[in-house]
Amino acid sequence: MTARRVGVEEEFLLVDGATGAPAGVAGQVLRRTPPAAGAAERNVDQELTREQVETGTAPVHSLAELRAEIRRLRSDAGRSAQSTGHRLAALATSPVPADPTITPDPRYEQMMRLYGVVAAEQLACGMHVHVETASPAEAVGALDRVRPWLPILLALSTNSPYWHGQDTGHDSYRSQVWARWPVAGPTEVFGSERAYRQALDAALATGALLDDGMAYFDARLGRGLPTLELRVADVCLYADDAVLLSALARALVDTAARDWAADRPPQPVRTEVLRLAMWRAGRSGITDELVDPLTGAAVAAWTAIDRLRSHVRDSLEDAGDLAVVDDLLGQLKGRGTGAAAQRAAYTCRENLGDVALDAADRTVPT
Repeated sequence: MTARRVGVEEEFLLVDGATGAPAGVAGQVLRRTPPAAGAAERNVDQELTREQVETGTAPVHSLAELRAEIRRLRSDAGRSAQSTGHRLAALATSPVPADPTITPDPRYEQMMRLYGVVAAEQLACGMHVHVETASPAEAVGALDRVRPWLPILLALSTNSPYWHGQDTGHDSYRSQVWARWPVAGPTEVFGSERAYRQALDAALATGALLDDGMAYFDARLGRGLPTLELRVADVCLYADDAVLLSALARALVDTAARDWAADRPPQPVRTEVLRLAMWRAGRSGITDELVDPLTGAAVAAWTAIDRLRSHVRDSLEDAGDLAVVDDLLGQLKGRGTGAAAQRAAYTCRENLGDVALDAADRTVPT
């Protein structure tokens, strides 16, 4: 059986090479980032603020290919940033206080006018995993069935404990910042592609969104792509964690699609409970408790993670990913997420600029 193709978008901060403070140099970095050999366009692009860039891998079948793509793109963008005296940092929020500047772009400028401080303060970096689907109907069927498991993906990715120079007490404060958007977070069960489209149309009719690209659901159908896009994760500090999250996301979508094809109904989990589960995941990541996707009760984080692994085991085995996922889960359990690394760097150096520079060292593989 051929594994579904998977692709990853990662958003990064650009920070000053001496101070670690966010720097609005995306234009310079992009001009110095050439396309990959044989490609017509580069895979690095602008984002809402000039302090960020985004990379996007090609869709691939194997985790080895995906790992190579993620590492190549981080390395290319990292070299370009260094050539300007700056660093690429996989930080989901900035440890150093920042005053972000909006990228000159008509759509982004319109977002500033409509959303005010929500857009102005949106210096947050996520990771989006696109998993190939056979049809929009299958994608919606999978979307309805992945809902309870998405908070665990957030917990595994947590990498944003600092905001405006303070430890927030959250392992993922980005998830709190992101929740400010008018259509962000978990969704109800749709039941059909038609119901999904009707929900988007109803959201657009309110005038609260510029376009359907601002339907920032935790998971959504890919815009113009035959994919289901899972959007809950912080950008991962370590490239290998990005590979792990992608493998679990693919297996989760594949498992959900199989359940949909077999006409097994989605779990009837209320959206309010999903919001609580997402808050719990962002608060303490993998270090305390998570909400059990099957019972809705609080359980030890690694109990919930083990249940996710069991839930998607057949899909992992069929894709040839189980051994890799087990190895990467072991690494993550041993060292912790990016949030733990950031706090450890601050404990050692007591300087938030050094926290950002330490993250930059870990971002680009050597």
